Amino acid sequence: MSVKPPFTDLDIQTQDGGFYEGYSLPIALISKISMVLLVLWALIFPLNAGSMLSSINSTLLQSFNTFYILAVGVFAFFLFAIALIPSTGKRILGAPGQKPEFSNFSWFSMMFGAGLGVGLMTFATAEPLGLWGSNPVLLSSDIAPNSPEALESGYRYTFAHYGFHAWAIYVVTGLSLAYYAYTRGMPLTIRSALTPLIGKYANGFFGHVIDVLGVVATILGVSVTIGFGVSQLVDGAYAITGAGWLMDTSGDTPAATKAGLITALVMIMALSILSAVSGVGRGVKWLSNINLVLSLILLLTFVIFGSFLFAMTTYASAFVDYILNFISLSFAAHGPVSADMFASTAPAAVQALEADQMATVYGGATNAWGSFGGFTTSVADAGITLSEADLAAAYAAGTDGRLFNWQAGWTTFYWAWWIAFSPFVGLFLARISKGRSVREFVLGAVIAPSLVCFAWMTILGGTAIDLELSGTADGAIIAASNSAKLFVTLEQMLSGGVLQALIIMCVVLIMTFLVTSADSGILVMNTIMSGGAEETGVKHRIIWGAILTLVIGTLLLAGGGGLSALQNAMIIGALPFTMVMVGMVLALIKALYNDGRRDSVGGVADAASQPAE
Repeated sequence: MSVKPPFTDLDIQTQDGGFYEGYSLPIALISKISMVLLVLWALIFPLNAGSMLSSINSTLLQSFNTFYILAVGVFAFFLFAIALIPSTGKRILGAPGQKPEFSNFSWFSMMFGAGLGVGLMTFATAEPLGLWGSNPVLLSSDIAPNSPEALESGYRYTFAHYGFHAWAIYVVTGLSLAYYAYTRGMPLTIRSALTPLIGKYANGFFGHVIDVLGVVATILGVSVTIGFGVSQLVDGAYAITGAGWLMDTSGDTPAATKAGLITALVMIMALSILSAVSGVGRGVKWLSNINLVLSLILLLTFVIFGSFLFAMTTYASAFVDYILNFISLSFAAHGPVSADMFASTAPAAVQALEADQMATVYGGATNAWGSFGGFTTSVADAGITLSEADLAAAYAAGTDGRLFNWQAGWTTFYWAWWIAFSPFVGLFLARISKGRSVREFVLGAVIAPSLVCFAWMTILGGTAIDLELSGTADGAIIAASNSAKLFVTLEQMLSGGVLQALIIMCVVLIMTFLVTSADSGILVMNTIMSGGAEETGVKHRIIWGAILTLVIGTLLLAGGGGLSALQNAMIIGALPFTMVMVGMVLALIKALYNDGRRDSVGGVADAASQPAE
């Protein structure tokens, strides 16, 4: 019995001439107008934009935290399933006998650089150290932060945030796009991935909305990545030059000045636009190879001068712990705890408090970033008298609230970041993965880079933790800002000319990672807006590079400066695209199933009628 053919008649209308020649006018205009409005809002009303984005983000997380967690868990298990099933895993992303366009080395280096490059520079030491001091196990037990006992749980969540789940998010998008583009000859754009579900409606307004969501998510995801990166770049430049205008040292923790951030941003984006104009075959490939070589040199430095034995033993034990807890890391979602819910489980002495006193106790007990000692101090400072037993019981009643606030502020932030980044990385992965099998794509783009990320986190982060555990660093690394932790770690390991050379190399590496991320993002945005065309207009790459610069710059300054406005905007923008990705999974299941049926019966029905699948 034959099977009806899939819907492949995707026709994205592009302009035949004029300024937008080769581009879909609705996608380009809606994307551009929405970003310009965001820029104007953040520029004219920076404080209002910062507070409003924070409020919207907080409200969304109250309702959608569980959705984020469960969706990402499903993405990971879905990919492993289709890779392991023989009939789906062996499918080639291209015509039968199609060979990969890029060598394994170039494929991996481009994938690695675009996916997590600059994030690994910023968080290689910051993430393990941060989670060593705060994670769900510590929040719900008596294990002391920054202790040897806290190491296991700290790396469990480090591996979770930078492991299989992170790359699964990218690969869901990338595999979906590559499958339809290379096996069905459809445009390499976001709406193609939903055609098994929406069929002919992909040609209309609904399809335009899907692509716009991809463009907006890409802009915001890339913006957060570059925001973190330029902050670290300023830290590195300050470590080399000592230029006072780059850093504000008046607070407890030095922070990059607005002038330093904007200067670094403009420099990076100018280089990114130049690279994007050259195209993926030259600029991005060349930079990606440089990134991988310099990364290996930095890694080798930590192997030789760092705590390599400590790192390797940590890697082995942490990886086993990560696998054993993989299911709970995938699906253990926490819900918000309201003040009334807290009061219902608090001791009677707390329930008898006045409303303002109750608010103080509730806020302290559910504060994921505090401690029991800080909680008792805040209660005493507010003039509230409670016995030690009541304080302990009240803090225990806030455990679920602390777990929710921690998950929403840390794990869900990462999931939203990777999801917002996924149209960019996924489409980029699709562009460089023609000729790979589904199994090769999943194993090569989920497992292989995750293992490298684990090594990076344990060798660099493990060295930083070992320096703190041994007392050598004496709290200096923990006290440093996230963007400065890598440089402070190097200062604890090395000195003299070798230290200066390594810091300069790190600054160069950060720059190349940033340029790779930004120029790849510019290319991807233009690909979506041109209906999947691989070659897009140079003037539009320049324009979108300028818009991206303005988005990052204005959001860095919104709300008094810093990265919070960027992060909030990104989490908000990621939510609708998460729903699109859930649709991608359902669509790919349907497409793989029906393609398998077509293979088994050896053909399709009369193609005169074109259903959704």
